[in-house]
Amino acid sequence: MNEIGSSIRAARRLPPLLSLRAFEAAAAHLSFQRAALELSVTPSAISHQVRALEDTLGQPLFRRLTRQLALTPAGQRLFDDLRMGFDVLEAGIDKLRRPTKSPQVTLTTNTAFAARWLLPRMAAFREACPGIELRLHASDTLVDLARGDADIAVRSGSGNWPGLTVRELMPERYAPMCSPMLGLKRMADLPKHQLIHCSWQPQALAPALWPRWFKEAGIAQPHIRTAKAPSGLSFSDETHAMLAALGGHGVALLSLTLSAEELRNGALVQPFGPALDTGSYFLATANGREREPAVRAVWEWIGSQAGGPAAPGPNTEAGATKREKASRRRL
Repeated sequence: MNEIGSSIRAARRLPPLLSLRAFEAAAAHLSFQRAALELSVTPSAISHQVRALEDTLGQPLFRRLTRQLALTPAGQRLFDDLRMGFDVLEAGIDKLRRPTKSPQVTLTTNTAFAARWLLPRMAAFREACPGIELRLHASDTLVDLARGDADIAVRSGSGNWPGLTVRELMPERYAPMCSPMLGLKRMADLPKHQLIHCSWQPQALAPALWPRWFKEAGIAQPHIRTAKAPSGLSFSDETHAMLAALGGHGVALLSLTLSAEELRNGALVQPFGPALDTGSYFLATANGREREPAVRAVWEWIGSQAGGPAAPGPNTEAGATKREKASRRRL
């Protein structure tokens, strides 16, 4: 008898799939009612399935508070594993359902880069990569590339991100910009104009903020009410700050890369320096993903548009700071 061909596989020791689906939905929403809406059943059915799963596992998965659910440590571990497993299962089923669909590549980047740099180039992308469906995830929230939340990221910073293959696209610098209608030409006249502020993410390498600009310019910063509530206009999105500057509402520190067209056509002017170095824009993907045909095609197209160095390379742990290691693979 061929022992290899006649080997018997042991049955999987898994709870019922209905209980696992009910728990995963309830854990995602922290609500039996919203989980019931997702799965088109009643809240009592969700509660029954979760209770049966807890009995099977011999430990509670939720803390049932007044009008609220909270995961126990065991529940959080199970939820993380189930979410990943269901994501993989869903992706596999989706591939079987759509075998003839064009390959999809999800690209994540911040909202300003998406609006100012990528979207104007979409016609060129469709011409260069007609067989690829590009899904754009425009958000300042970091995602986990290793987990597959996105295929490629374009982010600014140092590029020293362990676990990722990176490619430098272009350096990024910020300078004071405003509408020519303000007539601002001399640095000495800056205090007469309203400053436009823009928020930066906590993980930013070297944020282009007005206090830093005044320090590098070697001049005293105009009086502000408090450090948390500076005078002028404040925006959470750089695109909105640019629109305010275009409208003549003040002077903003804007990206020389993302404002290039407005500087060329005269809609914005850079009356003086200095320009602040904030790092560079980089392409990034999980190690090995850059060899996949569709990912590689998008990777090369973005690189050709930016004119950056051609050779990508994996990062290692060597020389990585504690802060960089803590955010590895999340871009």
